[in-house]
Amino acid sequence: MDQKLDQKIIDQLKQCSKDEASFSKLEELYQELHGRWQDLRKQLSLVEQAIKYDYDSILITELDLEKPGPKIVYVNDGFMKMTGYTKEEVIGKTPRILQGEKTDRHVLDRLKERLIEGQAFFGHTVNYRKDGSEFINQWDIHPLTNKNGEITHWVSYQRDITDRKESSKLVFDANMDFDNLIEESKKTFVDLDVQGNIISSNNSFKNLLEYDADELKTVKIWDLVSKDDQSEMKVLFADFDAKKINDEPYPWEFKQKRGDTVKLEGNINYFVSNDETIIRIHFDNLSLRDRIIETLKKKKNEFQDIVGKKDEFTLRFVLTKEGKIGCKFVSDTFQRITGLNPDMVIDEGVKKVVHADDLNDVEAALEQAFEGKSSSVSCKYKTSEGDYISVIQSFKPNYGDHGEIVESVKSVAMIELEVEK
Repeated sequence: MDQKLDQKIIDQLKQCSKDEASFSKLEELYQELHGRWQDLRKQLSLVEQAIKYDYDSILITELDLEKPGPKIVYVNDGFMKMTGYTKEEVIGKTPRILQGEKTDRHVLDRLKERLIEGQAFFGHTVNYRKDGSEFINQWDIHPLTNKNGEITHWVSYQRDITDRKESSKLVFDANMDFDNLIEESKKTFVDLDVQGNIISSNNSFKNLLEYDADELKTVKIWDLVSKDDQSEMKVLFADFDAKKINDEPYPWEFKQKRGDTVKLEGNINYFVSNDETIIRIHFDNLSLRDRIIETLKKKKNEFQDIVGKKDEFTLRFVLTKEGKIGCKFVSDTFQRITGLNPDMVIDEGVKKVVHADDLNDVEAALEQAFEGKSSSVSCKYKTSEGDYISVIQSFKPNYGDHGEIVESVKSVAMIELEVEK
């Protein structure tokens, strides 16, 4: 403090004093307060020096969050440089002067909720400088308390991360070039920030939901799903915590632009790039999978209609007390297909009906079935005309009510369309 200002203060103190004794008391009190203020300034300067490489600006506001508050009581030089405002222009105003059209309402709502609970907050959204230009402002807000532990103010450490966000996009654009090479594999993925904003997505995701890249930038990931799934998504991504993520995939119903829905199963991963947490979700198309399964079922039914159930026979085998495997049951279709007497299998097993080249494989499959292992064997069965027919024979254990293998093993053989002479 210079001498001229000191003398001015001294004159003011004398005007407020009744006598020399009261002047001395006021002077002593002023010096004590001035010393405390200087100490506070030094401490604040040290804090600023300590964090200047991590944060661009510091902003301190009063406690009251309701409009017209919270009022700004302090900003540092970094704030002025970042926003273009002077201290005189913002002291007594609210940080809302930095908000505008693209400022994320969801982020502001979460910010307010956290502060009402007396909790710290970390996040980012679009803010505006004095000249109206946009920048992405990252907040790290903490409560300031008095000696009784009561919150009195909020301190906000801020940083312009616009360049970092752009560089992150470049990183993922490079990844996209690679992913285009495997587009034919139908991998579908989307990259999010910790607040649910879509950073990028591959062509498969955009084409599936029928949105272009610019449209996806304007929505949150949970805006794209049905109402039933929105709550779960908001919990996962609105305040991302890796500990909350399951190893199992998440089934969600997404809304396509034209109004139809598609079921997707998401596998969630995350990684850090330039101190930014990026969440990547790979999707499997459940709707497509269901359609494929239905198509296969339809084809199977059509095939069964063609060949008829008469082209399938069933054998049941039993393991005797002596450890020998014998046939217990032969379906009527066996004789219609092969022309052989079922008693041949009942009496001799498969030895006289299966081609010698395939006999070892069939007998091994039978033994495995009694050990609890299902299997299939391609083999040839004799016919009454002296030729052979090719079959695919499936061996399955027959389990009891308590999961144990009972005495019989079911063997089903389906005739192939080709008959070998």
